[in-house]
Amino acid sequence: MLKFVNLPVLFFKKVNLPINNKVMNRLLVFCCCVMLFTACKKVSDPAVINSNQKQIDDDIIDQYIRENNLKVVAATANDTSGVKAIVIKQGQVNTLYSLSSSVTVGYTGKQLTSGKIFAQTDSIHPSFKLGEALSGWKIGILKGQVNKGGIIRLIIPSRHGYGPYAQPGLGLPANAILDFTIEIFDVTN
Repeated sequence: MLKFVNLPVLFFKKVNLPINNKVMNRLLVFCCCVMLFTACKKVSDPAVINSNQKQIDDDIIDQYIRENNLKVVAATANDTSGVKAIVIKQGQVNTLYSLSSSVTVGYTGKQLTSGKIFAQTDSIHPSFKLGEALSGWKIGILKGQVNKGGIIRLIIPSRHGYGPYAQPGLGLPANAILDFTIEIFDVTN
């Protein structure tokens, strides 16, 4: 059964302000303008910060692939992401990937243009959710479809790596094109 509680009734006093409709309209327009300009935020999408960088990266990657006669996986050959996948070893176990897949890998990461190694796992094989990786890894591994036990090479344009942000801890300049060779040891869905 419902019980009703008596709450105190609040009364508000009407206040007459010397503001007419013209002043209110101006005040309303001013407030709307303030809200619009304060709602805008700085764009931090690497593709938008330097619109020319996409074309620069894509040209460098295409030239590198041609000069080295690399066979790119069909799903990444004309992909607008610019990420290129090259299967080095297919692997034996058919593997299904999703962004929530946990992958155990070994990898070597190089800067494409200099060949300088900036990351290497050696005998340590980290595991992580694919959805937590660089966007270039997500795109390349999902589209490259290398199996468990396989090795894939991903060439990643800067917009899907670290973008226009230098990575001093890794020794990478801004807009670095990345070249990863990744061995897939295990995949858990």
